[in-house]
Amino acid sequence: MNLFLLTFFLLYSALHLYAFLKAKAAFHFSNKMSSCLLLIMVIMIFAPVIVRFSEKQGFELFARMMSYIGYIWMGIMFLFFTSSLIIDLYHFLVYISSLLVKRDLIAFTPSARFSFFVPLLLSMVICIYGYFEAWNIHTEKVLIKTAKIPEAVGRLRIVQISDVHIGLIIREGKLKKVIEEVKKAEPDILVSTGDLVDGQINKIGALSKLIENVNPRYGKFAITGNHEFYAGLDQAIDFTEKAGFTVLRGKGVNISDMITIVGVDDPVGKRYNLFKDVSEKELLSEHAGKKFTLLLKHRPIVDKDALGLFDLQLSGHVHKGQIFPFSLITRIYYRYTTDSGKFRLLDNSYLYVSRGSGTWGPPIRFLSPPEVTMIELVRP
Repeated sequence: MNLFLLTFFLLYSALHLYAFLKAKAAFHFSNKMSSCLLLIMVIMIFAPVIVRFSEKQGFELFARMMSYIGYIWMGIMFLFFTSSLIIDLYHFLVYISSLLVKRDLIAFTPSARFSFFVPLLLSMVICIYGYFEAWNIHTEKVLIKTAKIPEAVGRLRIVQISDVHIGLIIREGKLKKVIEEVKKAEPDILVSTGDLVDGQINKIGALSKLIENVNPRYGKFAITGNHEFYAGLDQAIDFTEKAGFTVLRGKGVNISDMITIVGVDDPVGKRYNLFKDVSEKELLSEHAGKKFTLLLKHRPIVDKDALGLFDLQLSGHVHKGQIFPFSLITRIYYRYTTDSGKFRLLDNSYLYVSRGSGTWGPPIRFLSPPEVTMIELVRP
């Protein structure tokens, strides 16, 4: 975790230095103005730490205010950086062209102020749009035909929520919209594939009642994501269980002799010595049979040794990048994040990767709308 934080703050600081140099080139700030801007940037760099410390000390209102300011700033900075890189690339191409043709082509390059203001305005417009897109929750419908559903049942509807991140920013209003979509889908089974909560969660207990009011015929099941461990595992599981979920940590359950649901812990639990270290192959083999087997796993990583032992893996975690073009970065690490959705693994097994129902960090989404997923298992 320390290595991750060090890497994050080094990269985030470098991004701020880039933005500072762009601003200084555009406006030629005085030393006093430069110092003020640098101080603001340092505060924004450490805003996530300030938020976490304030929340832990019980300053919830201040922590929430800093969350909005710090994380919206983070979204704008990321978008500014990526937009500016395009202009920098254009500058570079003009420079190379001038060397090739041996002519001064400076007239074809935009000014420093233009190069600063265009990315800034574009970033702010996208952030405003992305804030409203984060509220526009879609219901994605997935159909899977399988002979493993008993003939007497015929059709089974599973609804998935993932990465809701209930905390300082995701509160009652956003959670109600998620629950409305869940209720519209009329689930037989509701599953949460991790990161239901976010950060310190000692002040969100009442929100569990909103989820508790959803009562599918065959129950609700959840697994841990990485943020359950960040928030404090005992509190996170307590909240999840009060919301009516059965938390599956390295175990499986058989439901009404028609479907098996198996859940595994997120591996970040190893850092906290709280990981239920169970082999997926062994766990799934214990429940192998003629029933449809559903594997709940937070990260969209497929264990090759477990292939053929489950029919459907439901995952989340990556939010489809949440803010484009961050999805170009996530796809480098996760094979199945070139897009969200359903992927065929073997002839009769699939992986479904959710874009997530909430947001982490910046309360915005761009080209990655939040979703509630309705999976229908239908006997052909």
